[in-house]
Parts: sequence; C-alpha cells; structure tokens
Amino acid sequence: MTNDHALERNKRNARDFYDLMFNRCRPREAIERYAGSVYIQHNPDVADGKEAFIEYFERMAAEYPGKRVEFKRALAEGNHVVLHCRQAWPGDHDYAGIDIFRLDDDGKVVEHWDVLQVIPEQAANDNGMF
Repeated sequence: MTNDHALERNKRNARDFYDLMFNRCRPREAIERYAGSVYIQHNPDVADGKEAFIEYFERMAAEYPGKRVEFKRALAEGNHVVLHCRQAWPGDHDYAGIDIFRLDDDGKVVEHWDVLQVIPEQAANDNGMF
C-alpha cells in the first residue's frame, strides 16, 4: 500500500471508529471492527483497555442520549491521525476537541489522546473555533 493510501485509510478508519462509538453508540462494535490488539487510553477519565473503553462509552450513551460529534478536519502523518471535532453533549456544553489516534500497520486503532475545550457563548474574536 502506498503511503498516501495508508494515510487516507487511517483517516477513514479513525473517523469510522469514532462515529460508530460516539454517534451511533456502538462502542463494542467499534472496538471489534477498528481496534488493534491493544487499546491504550491517555484520557484520565477513561480507564485503559478495550473493555474499559466499551463500558465508558456505553455509560455515556445512556447518560447523554443524542450526543453527537461532527468532524471538522482530519490530518494524518505516519501512523497518527488527528481529528478536530465539535462535540455536542445534550444537557451539558458543546466542546471543541482534538483527538489523536495511533494506528498499527494494518490501520487499526491502538492508542488515543484527547483534549477538550468548552465552546464559549462569547469570544474575544470573530474567528470561531473551527
């Protein structure tokens, strides 16, 4: 597979993984279809590993029905994909998020980092967060 094809595959797999677990509320299927042999988690609110990921996002689906993520951009370099996202959590805030995924050589997600920022009602500039 050429490097360009691998980068596009990785971006597609990261988006499809995130969409399936977050928007479609099927984290177990997301792990089964898109995760590699391990799943290393760096978010301090989510325990490490595949089962912990599934349990967390099943709980989030129950607690925040209708939660949504919208992908604004995807960047890929080597085995890493960065997704710039808008997250909507009904009854809570909307967030601007950066999710970083490391994928293995087969295009499977094996590691995740993220940072989130509440989208403010007012900003000091007119540029927007996206």
